[in-house]
Formats: sequence, structure tokens, C-alpha cells
Amino acid sequence: MSTVVPAGSVSEIVARYTYGTWRFQKGWKPLHIVDAEGCYFTDSSGRRYLDFSSQLMCVTLGHKNPAVIAAIEEQARKLPYIAPGFATDVRARLSLLLLDLLPEGLEKFFFTTSGTEANEAAIKIARMYTGKTKIISRYRSYHGSTMGSLAATGDPRRWAMEPAGKIPGVIFAPEVDCYRCPLLHHYPGCGIACVEYIGHMIENESDVAAVLVEPVVGTNGVLIPPAEYMPRLRRICDASGVLLIADEVMSGWGRTGKWFAVDHWNVAPDILTTAKGITSAYVPLGLCATNKKIASFFDDHYFAHGHTYEAHPITLAPAVAAINELTRLNLIDRAAEIGAYMGVRLRELVPKHPSIGDVRGLGLFWAVDLVKNRESRQSFNSMADKVAGRPLVVDRVAADMMERGVFMQAWISHLVIAPPLIITREEVDAGIAALDAALAIADRET
Repeated sequence: MSTVVPAGSVSEIVARYTYGTWRFQKGWKPLHIVDAEGCYFTDSSGRRYLDFSSQLMCVTLGHKNPAVIAAIEEQARKLPYIAPGFATDVRARLSLLLLDLLPEGLEKFFFTTSGTEANEAAIKIARMYTGKTKIISRYRSYHGSTMGSLAATGDPRRWAMEPAGKIPGVIFAPEVDCYRCPLLHHYPGCGIACVEYIGHMIENESDVAAVLVEPVVGTNGVLIPPAEYMPRLRRICDASGVLLIADEVMSGWGRTGKWFAVDHWNVAPDILTTAKGITSAYVPLGLCATNKKIASFFDDHYFAHGHTYEAHPITLAPAVAAINELTRLNLIDRAAEIGAYMGVRLRELVPKHPSIGDVRGLGLFWAVDLVKNRESRQSFNSMADKVAGRPLVVDRVAADMMERGVFMQAWISHLVIAPPLIITREEVDAGIAALDAALAIADRET
């Protein structure tokens, strides 16, 4: 059988024989990438692109970090695989590191190979522990692509699986979005009605096991809650006997200028899920961490969950290396420092571009919200446009940036800026210069 790929046909073969995710397949022409290093990746023509979104907000350390690569190589030579029922050195080492870094009280770990699987595990654990069924999520959210995690997703990626594919018992609360409040309130005079409504839901629903939230919402807009939100949600859950699950798949590992986003508000969830930056995405790894009370429950109750690749040694070794690199390079504090600079530079664009409705962010996690009308805050496109495959203004802006050598993720009505934590001020300036020029496309549509 031949494995020789004809010159110049890689993109064609990939598009013909493999699925492109979250898209119509017709017309997909993926760019052929051959290399990546630091904050850049390179296509087959030799052109370099500044990675202004860390691919899928996950290459935290930048590409080709030597320490992480060395850890993968060493583990592959030492012990490439053993079933999860056995103990390994690297499993013990990573567990001890996590005890020092995770929010207080999280001290029992289930290792997965994705954020999706981590959230799936969290939902199952919450239901087993509480004996209850319902999960409260929020409309502007994404928690994964398997049936349980997708059912808890609020955005339109859930729609295609309904009703048959939707697991029972997921109900949706309003998101925390001070720019486009779903309750039509205005902060700070609103009394944080969006979180109080979650309390109202718990009071009026039976059988609620947990509330599942992204402390800083990711692809759905980098939504930063007011300072009072997460502490109040913690108190609501405590008073109701409901678990609080924090989905830190995207916001963890220094992305927001703290190890985890909940650290900004000194909130300890009952369950925390994470992935992406835990290995800088070099190897797939996810984590579902629970507190001692939940862990103790399973001493005498059957833990009905597991899979072949749980605690896979080659996934754990790069996590140890990535955590050590984040510490050695002081990237958590650096994300806060460079992120503040990025915020200043992004806000300088607002008076220049009528298409910018809002700029918001925390650390090196930012969104630029584009609007057709700044007064009404009307977006150029809707969720229905995305699902129907209609052309989106944000996609045109992102495509123009690629022509200028800068890669940025776009989602319906906003651009997500989340570069590697090693990015320099000069690289921030280069990315924002490309955005400045590309926004002319959106400005013409206002």
C-alpha cells in the first residue's frame, strides 16, 4: 500500500477523505501547514503566520517548546502505555503538582484526553454523587462535542443533535453578558440579576445536581463576569446543596493572568475541568478534578466511569513539563502584564472603527465584538446565519488578516484574541496592525 503523497496534493487529499469540523464540507480548502515554532506557523509555500489565537486557544507555551517535546520523547522510551488500573511515576508527579496549583480543596483527579471528556466525566460524577439529574448550564457556552457535553452547550453547535441526541435534564440559564444583557439590565445597577436568576431556577426546579459554567466564557465571546458574580454563584450553590462545576478548558493555565480564572475571585468549585493549555496542546490531555467530599463518596460507592486512555503516560509527562515551563518562564504574571498592554492597544482601535461594538478581556484572552450599528449593538450575523452557512462578516475580517500574515479565530459576531503567553509586545503590535487594516471590511458594512 502506497503512503507517498503526490506533491501539492496534501490539502486536496485531506479535504476529500477527512472531515472538516463544524463546517459545510463543500468548498473546504484547508491550508497545508508544514512547521510551527514560537508564535508562528508556516505553510507549504514557506509563508509564516503570527498565531494570534494559539490555534484553538490552546498552544499556551507557543510551538516547539523544547522541554515539553523532550518530556514526550523520554516518556515514549520509558513507558509508552500502561492501563489506567496501574500506578506510574508520572501519574504521581503530576498529581502532586496539581495539588499545589488547583483551587483549594480539589484533590482527586480523573485524567481524560480532551476537555469534552472532562466535562462528560464531571456531569456523570455530579449525577452519581448527588443522586440527582438536572444540570444548569448557560446559553452562551460551549462544553464539548460528545452527547453529554454537547447537551450542556448553549450555542448552536447543539442544535443539530436535537431532540434525539440531547440527554435529558439539561436546562439553560441566562449568560453573564454586560454588553448584551439577555435580561435587558445594566450593570452595576442590575443587582447581578443573571446570577440571581440561577438561584430562582434552582428553587423552582427539582432534582438539580450541578451548575456548569465557564468562569470566563470562551469561544462565545470572552465574557468576563462582574466581580460579584462567581462568589454569589458559589453561595447560591452552597445554600441549595448544588454542585458548582467550573469549565476551565480554555481559561485555565495562565490564559487570564492567573493559573485559573476562578482564582480572580477566590472561588473554589466542587469540580473543575480543564484541558488545552495543560500540555500546551502538544499531546491531548484533559482533567476532571473534584473536591475531597466528592472523592470520599466514592470510597464506598461504585465509580462508574473510565476509558482506555485515562491517565495515559504519554499524555501526563508533557503536562508536568508544561507546568514547569509556565513556572520557569513566569508566564502567569507575564500574561497579566502583556494582556494589559494588549487591552490598551485594542481599545485604541475603538474610535477608529465604527464596526467595533465592544472590546473585553482578561490576561491574554480578548474579544473584539463587531456590530452593524453601534447604538443598537446589532450584530452583523446571527447564530442561524452560522448554522445555515451564510457568509459572516467576522470570517471575512479573519480571512483578510490571514492575507496579512496573522491568524485569528472568529465566531459569529466577534474575534477571539488569545496568543501564546510567550508573545512579545512587538508581536502584539504586529497582530493589532493587521486587525486595524482588516476592520475596514466591517466598517464598510456599518
